[in-house]
Amino acid sequence: MKIAAYNYRDFDEAAFFEKFGKQYGVEILPIRETPSVENAHLAAGCEGVSVITTPITGDIMRAWREQGVKHVSTRTIGYDHIDLDAARRLDMKVSNVTYSTGSVADYSVMLILMALRRMKSIIKRAEGMDYSLNGNIGREIGSLTVGVVGTGKIGTHVLRNLSGFGCRLLACDPYENEEAKKYASYCTLDELFEKSDVITFHTPATKSSYHMVNEETLRQMKDGVVIVNTARGSIIDTPAFLDALESGKVGAAALDVIENELGIFYGDYKYQVVGHREMSILKDLPNVLMLPHMAFYTENAVSDMVEHSICHILNEDGNVVG
Repeated sequence: MKIAAYNYRDFDEAAFFEKFGKQYGVEILPIRETPSVENAHLAAGCEGVSVITTPITGDIMRAWREQGVKHVSTRTIGYDHIDLDAARRLDMKVSNVTYSTGSVADYSVMLILMALRRMKSIIKRAEGMDYSLNGNIGREIGSLTVGVVGTGKIGTHVLRNLSGFGCRLLACDPYENEEAKKYASYCTLDELFEKSDVITFHTPATKSSYHMVNEETLRQMKDGVVIVNTARGSIIDTPAFLDALESGKVGAAALDVIENELGIFYGDYKYQVVGHREMSILKDLPNVLMLPHMAFYTENAVSDMVEHSICHILNEDGNVVG
């Protein structure tokens, strides 16, 4: 079997594609370009294509189908960048991957601590030789209530990490699990919003999670609440969130994702206009850590992403979505 790997990265993925291609007896066709209708012909003769978080439109999928492609596997957990309706019409399978939960879980706890300890301000001041204390007083997590929205594998791992800090833990998820109950008390989303000093999101992009953080729900939250989002940008209504940050309703935020980020991460935009006004504003706020969707990015996770993508195409099953 032959698989085309788009957005193939020599600096981190190549060794894993080579390793797992040999292990599973699959020929990997490296394509360093982002998928487009114009380069769809490069996948000719391939049973499947492996992609990342770039827009996979119906036109691209139709062009791949004409080349014989039957399966699109994204090397990511999220799959909202893929036109699933087009896939169904074209009778193409779409799958996503799973990877080591420690990658995002550890990163999320790091962001919570950095936000609570005003680390952005401390680092920026220190770079300019300003070692003053004024305005940099932090809060200790052990004295706070942390709400975790979404208790799948990553959210539960976050709870396990946080349990060692002595903070009160609340959790909300339509599907409760026994592992999470070891560390947190389940409650309604309204109650979590009202009682939490820190809220961290670990829920997928769905209709029910779209703009979960909005003008109305922000009013429910404590004054000075800390918001951490390593899940999906669509969870937060960005204009309403900016208003809350500027008014002080939200005391601090650490965001690894943002609405409408597709096509921006992971490029080099030095000396260029990014073309995302809200991202630029958030990046410049002193109480906001705006990061480029890096929570997943560990050696363990990249290995899992490459292996699972190959396996799903090879087996024509795995995490088939849509």
